[in-house]
Amino acid sequence: MMQLNFLNRLISKRLVYGLIAAVVGAGVIGGSLLWTKHARIQPAAEELTIVRTAVIGSAGAAQGYTYSGEVRGRYESQLAFQVNGKIIKRNVQLGSVVNAGDVLMQLDAKDIVQTVNSNSAQIYSAESQLQLAESNLKRYGELVESGAISQSQYDQYLTAYHVAIAGVRQAQAQYTQGANQLDYSLLCADKPGVIASISAETGQVVSAGQPVITVVHDGEREIEISVPENRIEELRTAKEVKVAFWALSNVTVQGTVREIAPMADQTTRTFKVRISLINPPPEIKLGMTAAVTLTGNNRQQAIHIPLSAIYQKGDFPAVWVVSGDILTLRSVKTGDFGNGTIQILEGLQQGERIVTAGVHKLNEGQKIRVGGDSL
Repeated sequence: MMQLNFLNRLISKRLVYGLIAAVVGAGVIGGSLLWTKHARIQPAAEELTIVRTAVIGSAGAAQGYTYSGEVRGRYESQLAFQVNGKIIKRNVQLGSVVNAGDVLMQLDAKDIVQTVNSNSAQIYSAESQLQLAESNLKRYGELVESGAISQSQYDQYLTAYHVAIAGVRQAQAQYTQGANQLDYSLLCADKPGVIASISAETGQVVSAGQPVITVVHDGEREIEISVPENRIEELRTAKEVKVAFWALSNVTVQGTVREIAPMADQTTRTFKVRISLINPPPEIKLGMTAAVTLTGNNRQQAIHIPLSAIYQKGDFPAVWVVSGDILTLRSVKTGDFGNGTIQILEGLQQGERIVTAGVHKLNEGQKIRVGGDSL
């Protein structure tokens, strides 16, 4: 009996040790399998988005604006006839040099001549009436002294004499007016200069006051340009004005802003500006095409970036700036538009790298791989 119990305990111990050995073996095998699987599966490398970027380069020249203009005279006269009539003669051409008193155009003055002749006849008639009134006054003056007529009768002849004097003066004034009208049929230059434009031709009927010829006076020359309203204040504060000429490639003249129109042109909605030339060379002629460049002391760096780099953040434009390999969205202040570009006034500095394409597919703080060139 005791032997049987011993055998049972022995079998139970062997069974327990066998189970322990099986569990330990399974653990060892499972650990080996896990280690082998871990050794075989390597962690995948993080995939970075490749974006097109550009570095803001070039030291940036001073921002300036160039306006196209025309050489004009400071003083110009638009001449017109002072009477109505038909032009029968033109003595000048475009570009003709004229002196004061030169006859430029002439009207048909036949009707005016007839008026002058009529006024002249009226003078003779009035003078005859005056002589008669003077004779009557002298004769009746002697009669009133002798008592042959009353004083009241004499006063009537005295009044008639005064009326005759006034009639002569009236006739003379009408004759003078007619003579002036005859002179007005000739259009004369009031100052020496150059004929800049002619707006009427021989045979044309013109009215009094209608401009027919423009004369540019000799003397100062200026450049006339048209400036939009958003540039007027910059023009007022411009310290430097340089004028170049299309026909004179080697000539550059300093200028000053002399006059800015108080109101914009109704058609172009731009303001007329006159630039006075300082010591212009004699080669500069009227009508030449000029380029006026304005620069100031407060020079802004002209940074231009592609339009595709702008990311609209609500109502404000922004740009993705690359710091290392991290993206940061930065608000900017924009200026003028160019040919596929836009000017940045504030928010970016030289040497910074920005994203130039695909800006709406990026996120704040995103890691990227960069590529591209400088602007």
